[in-house]
Amino acid sequence: MSLNKKQKKNLDLDHKKLKQLQLQIAGAKKQMDDPDEVRRLEQEIIATQARIDKLKAES
Repeated sequence: MSLNKKQKKNLDLDHKKLKQLQLQIAGAKKQMDDPDEVRRLEQEIIATQARIDKLKAES
């Protein structure tokens, strides 16, 4: 089964979001002003990666 247009768009958006989160977490780790921000970003990265994996598994 291949991905439909909506799934492809969601996959693309999640990839873009993952790249942005990775940049944010790199900056947050350098400054470490707010350790909670690093944990929040890590959780968001895990959730985004899980959505990407799920979409890929469905294809």
